[in-house]
Amino acid sequence: MNVNNNNTNNKIIVIQGSHFSDLQGFYEEASKIFMKDAGWKIGTLDGFDDILYGGFGVVENGEHVTVIWKEARKSEQDLGMEATKAFYEHKIHQGKPFNTQLIQQKLDDLINGKGQTLFEILVEIIESHQNITLILN
Repeated sequence: MNVNNNNTNNKIIVIQGSHFSDLQGFYEEASKIFMKDAGWKIGTLDGFDDILYGGFGVVENGEHVTVIWKEARKSEQDLGMEATKAFYEHKIHQGKPFNTQLIQQKLDDLINGKGQTLFEILVEIIESHQNITLILN
């Protein structure tokens, strides 16, 4: 991932799908680019969502940002059905503080073709921020 500013005063952040192959790797890569010199790292989906609001890290409050996710198809596979099942199963196995009933429902929905993969969740998180444009390459 890297950050560039272009002429239109729109910050461009590039996520390189080739730099990671699992959710932990995504967090590490996202921390390097979004939290550059901030002193803490992203470690949860909620944490990733929080940094996109801006005000700390490289995204300023309300700043228009374009995120280009290169090799998105690789990431879609890496963070797809199997990775998502393992993610939910791990949380169920851990138990508290996680709501295991809710997580089991999400796992059941995923298995039944109604749930989201980790990749789809990450895309939804990014797209939920109106100041951020996501381009999947």
